[in-house]
Amino acid sequence: MVEAEASGQNRFLFISNGHGEDAIAAAIVARMPDRAIVEAYPMIGAGNAYAGVCPIVGPRATLASEGWRNVKGSLRRDIATGGLGTVPPALNFLRRIKGKYDRVVVVGDMVGVLACYMSGHRDLYYLDVYKTGAARLYSGPERWTIKRACKTVFCRADNLARSLEHIGVDARSAGNVMMDAIPHGDYDAQSRRQRPLAVTLLPGSRALTGESFALQVNALRSLPAELRPDMFLAVAGSISVDDLAKKAGLKRTTMLSVESADLGELSDGDMTIHMARGGAMGNLLAASDVALSQAGTATVQALGLGKPAITFVNPRDRRSRFTDEQMLFGEARTVVEAETQAVGAALRKLLGDDEERRRLANIGRQRIGGPGAMQVIIEALVE
Repeated sequence: MVEAEASGQNRFLFISNGHGEDAIAAAIVARMPDRAIVEAYPMIGAGNAYAGVCPIVGPRATLASEGWRNVKGSLRRDIATGGLGTVPPALNFLRRIKGKYDRVVVVGDMVGVLACYMSGHRDLYYLDVYKTGAARLYSGPERWTIKRACKTVFCRADNLARSLEHIGVDARSAGNVMMDAIPHGDYDAQSRRQRPLAVTLLPGSRALTGESFALQVNALRSLPAELRPDMFLAVAGSISVDDLAKKAGLKRTTMLSVESADLGELSDGDMTIHMARGGAMGNLLAASDVALSQAGTATVQALGLGKPAITFVNPRDRRSRFTDEQMLFGEARTVVEAETQAVGAALRKLLGDDEERRRLANIGRQRIGGPGAMQVIIEALVE
């Protein structure tokens, strides 16, 4: 860290490895003190979440899975499609920038920590947004690496922090920073409400998004007219709206409001879906009662806001990961098979039962926890 200290500047590098992780890191960066000089290295993807927040550094890498490990064989497909070729540029970059930053902050899972450790970085600040504490704790190899690579670790649960404290790591149970990083934008969802209830569609940000969206739309089509809700769609930055429309048999309107997050509407003449950029997801959820979600981070955020979620699984999904998540989510997230009938039935049950929605909403809020972790983390970073 000689170069960083000699410059007299507080220089930070945030490393993130996924769409949700980028969004969380960008939200933290946006709230850092003005005196902090911050750059970001998104290890996977374009890092669109950092646009207008801070400069991006490092090589760009694309994986077939986009880092999503909930699908069976995703690692195998990444390797088969040249994923290993992304490793040397990442490690070379991390070696080159060693000593250029006062503090390196890893946001995500162990991938960033391992990459930093292998490239000689030590005294990392690690914000673990992956492990929930409801299922698996840190493995032996993970604890070994964390102890040697990290100065401070921010965990989502007390038991995770305690497991690291036992081996001498400064680990803190700050809470769930995802709830501090819910994006809001220029979009008035409430003004578009016409029906008693509303649903936000969160089809995800990866390769299966179009397929997931089509199934969500077909499930909504299966609802009787009296139960059909207002519908909102949060579109992640990397997703093509035209592709979504084609997959679901919808047409996009060209009429847009003056709101910067407005992406117009999708319609088939019978149903209309209001679209907004993913950066206005918080606006959509605030105006909705239920979420149809195939997303990762966004599902957690929806549940924490008291919006019961319906998620479907298919044969390609890793059931072990769903099981681990469900130990945290409990009844707040309904998991069904990837069939129109199953998703539609779950929707009918939730939309038709006000008391059940309220019960599940309370479970979600209690299981996920509220905001507040981000301020604790920022104070630790700049102290």
